[in-house]
Amino acid sequence: MTDLVETDHHDDLLDLRAATNQVPPLVGHHVVTSDLALTEAVTRLGSAAVVDDLAALGAEAGSEEAREHGMLANRHHPELVPYDRFGTRIDEVAFHPSWHWLMERAVGHGLQAAPWERQEAGDVHAHLRRAAGFFAWSQTEPGHGCPISMTYAAVPALRADDAIAKEWTPLLAARAYDPGVRAPSDKAGALAGMGMTEKQGGSDVRANRTQALPTADDGWYALRGHKWFTSAPMNDVFLVLAQAPGGLTCFVVPRVLPDGSRNRIDVVRLKDKLGNRSNASSELELDGTLAQRLGEEGRGVRTIIEMVAATRLDCVLGSASLMRRALAEASWHVGHRSAFGGLLVDKPLMQNVVADLAVESEAATALAMRLASAVDRPGDAHEVALRRIALPLAKFWVCKRTPAMVAEAMECLGGNGYVEESGLPLLFRESPLNSIWEGSGNVNALDVLRALGREPEVLHAWIAEVGAARGGDSRLDRAVDDTLAMLGDTAGLEAGARRLAGQMAACLQGSLLVRFSPPEVADAFCGSRFGTSYGGTFGVLTSGSLRAVVERATPRT
Repeated sequence: MTDLVETDHHDDLLDLRAATNQVPPLVGHHVVTSDLALTEAVTRLGSAAVVDDLAALGAEAGSEEAREHGMLANRHHPELVPYDRFGTRIDEVAFHPSWHWLMERAVGHGLQAAPWERQEAGDVHAHLRRAAGFFAWSQTEPGHGCPISMTYAAVPALRADDAIAKEWTPLLAARAYDPGVRAPSDKAGALAGMGMTEKQGGSDVRANRTQALPTADDGWYALRGHKWFTSAPMNDVFLVLAQAPGGLTCFVVPRVLPDGSRNRIDVVRLKDKLGNRSNASSELELDGTLAQRLGEEGRGVRTIIEMVAATRLDCVLGSASLMRRALAEASWHVGHRSAFGGLLVDKPLMQNVVADLAVESEAATALAMRLASAVDRPGDAHEVALRRIALPLAKFWVCKRTPAMVAEAMECLGGNGYVEESGLPLLFRESPLNSIWEGSGNVNALDVLRALGREPEVLHAWIAEVGAARGGDSRLDRAVDDTLAMLGDTAGLEAGARRLAGQMAACLQGSLLVRFSPPEVADAFCGSRFGTSYGGTFGVLTSGSLRAVVERATPRT
């Protein structure tokens, strides 16, 4: 028998249980104050006090606890509970406690309908404050932003009827998250949803077939039909489009009727969808469902259009938020991960990629905050016209850019970014959503043409806005001139609507960056987005101080 000889070789063996060169999780950073693009825009458009108001939100959004709740809410999917244990039809949705944790804080921070009451009370930056908070808080988890967004957007539509608005707005604006199916009079706060699309029509809501028949009660109707997409079916009240005797009309559908009984709202199924899994998207059947008319019969689209405008703003904010979270993860990773003899952030090509992602994110953030500030000035003709044209432009462009941007950020993390624990797969699955919701790319590009054709003031507003940067960068100046030339080709406008919308949106972004961002950011944007063979591929910047751009965008803990 051979004796074992001890050696010191084991000291040189790989310790299989040790992890080295792994990047620490991005937690403990302040999501608001560590984002210079956000804080500078909010300070410029509002004040430093608005940034200060978001201190608690930003700290909590960057906490380890928030990150964990965001992951858990998507790991444990909502479940449809059609019947209670006694066999009574209840049509409720059960959520994981992490969903309620996220919702409680989003409502508590006033990210739902609170700005409308604050604006009426004299807060001149109510919507900008809310937009910055929504942008920052959505980085915890995107799915719960859906009921928050719809609640925010419902208020301007409800104003079509003073009595209905006075009944619901205080509850929708309350900073109390109070889930459960109960009479509104018994709740400390409420949430709103909407049901517009149907199986046969999609975006073509005028093809809706849901019927609305007047009842004996003045202003009340009985609805019968099927709604193809209704997100957040657990909400307290819904805005629904249906065909009344006088044509397509908007209705308010309460979950619980004034007498305390449950309204007939049958949840057929929850959608098995791409994107987040925390939120419940559903199909509803309405059969004798009672609803109040909102606005005049036959004016449903006009009545609900303000809700659509508000949700489109949140599409832009949501996509910009996804961009920022993806950029934060990518810049954090390359700043801590070593490869090929040094930190990734010091490698010229990786530095180019992350700088390009940072430029894209800052351009989206600047435009989103600019649009939010326009909501704070409803009496300013320029702001109203700019909002009308810039909303579909930004909705088209920012939302369309998000999937490619998030995919590139994921690639910065390599294989580590492809696993769920990194958070990037959720961001990537979510990234196409806002380009589809509230009108796909084609719908918004055509809406741009509609606005230009019917409202001459919107073009004047766009020209004034981009013209404010005239002379600041020759590449931007040429892009604006080329865009105006495109508008002269009336025969090819519809076929070229996407190209026009993208160019007009990029010019708005370029104008904001040239006027207000550091020179290296504006130079990189204009040098890559205008007059080049850029092609949308990230990491092909040829100008600007790339190191400074990356450092500006990297979170600090």
